[in-house]
Amino acid sequence: MHPNALFRAKGSDAEQRVLMEALVQEIGFGMVFAQTPNGPRVGQASLFSTGDGAVQFHLARGNALTKTLGGTDALIVVNGPDAYVSPDWYEGPNQVPTWNYISIEMEGPVRAMDQDGLIALLDDLGAVNEARLAPKAPWTRDKMDNDIFHKMLGGITGFEMEVMAWRPTLKLSQNKTEAERLRVADELEKQGKKAMAHFMREWMK
Repeated sequence: MHPNALFRAKGSDAEQRVLMEALVQEIGFGMVFAQTPNGPRVGQASLFSTGDGAVQFHLARGNALTKTLGGTDALIVVNGPDAYVSPDWYEGPNQVPTWNYISIEMEGPVRAMDQDGLIALLDDLGAVNEARLAPKAPWTRDKMDNDIFHKMLGGITGFEMEVMAWRPTLKLSQNKTEAERLRVADELEKQGKKAMAHFMREWMK
């Protein structure tokens, strides 16, 4: 998490948690870090926010984390939009290049899920992501042969983290004037960084 308090989430703890859960659900992908007997390891995973303080994900059985992750504490990092910011976009000459970004660190204990929980997670992930492809008719697992599905299910393990700590960074040029911040947002939109431009305009309202 960035040490500058300007780059933290606004609002009450409950409001911040709602925002963080929404960002996790919208981004939907992150990195899981944990210590293993062979040293620290990281796994990349699609994520599902349960809406009640937990984050679910699955890893391949062959992943270096899978055998030891259940029953341990882990760190999940979710990275949102990011963009390079040129000093030329600010008012004064004595500026330096920087990088704006959104990132969330989540820490807590992890448990392995049973098969029913894993299937429910896969259904939830499919439903959330297929809905984003509308008007395409959503894919559901009833389109698969059930035996093939369960054979493939054996290759992954589901996990759930109880999030005990959320550490968000929303670095959106809050240390600059409103006019400078809006100018940076305009320049980023010209570069195709529409998501970052949107956050920079809306976050400070």
